[in-house]
Amino acid sequence: VQLQASGGGFVQVGGSLRLSCTASGRTLSSYATAWFRQALGKEREFVAAISRNSGVTSYADSVKGRFTISRDNIKNTMTLQMNSLNTEDTAVYYCTAGNGIVTLRAGRPSEYPFWGQGTLVTVSS
Repeated sequence: VQLQASGGGFVQVGGSLRLSCTASGRTLSSYATAWFRQALGKEREFVAAISRNSGVTSYADSVKGRFTISRDNIKNTMTLQMNSLNTEDTAVYYCTAGNGIVTLRAGRPSEYPFWGQGTLVTVSS
């Protein structure tokens, strides 16, 4: 499966952005999917994940209550609604997919072998 992330941009503190991820090549319903992010000079970190049928979601503590992950298996898309953004959310955001055993709460990058190219989110004060 190929993944294409979009929707990044520049936003002020307190603002919102909606990231989208479009899959091609295979149906997304076969995969658990997740968002990761990497800020400049920092390690890649887990943001949120969603199960194949949208029945289970998991969030990093840093985004819980502010971000919402969702997916549409018919449209082959996944989204990340980000509200109340702060400067610490500035990063490149990657959409990912895994078709093996995935422990959603663990947020392990190794469980998601398919990665999109990333989209940059910049939050300015």
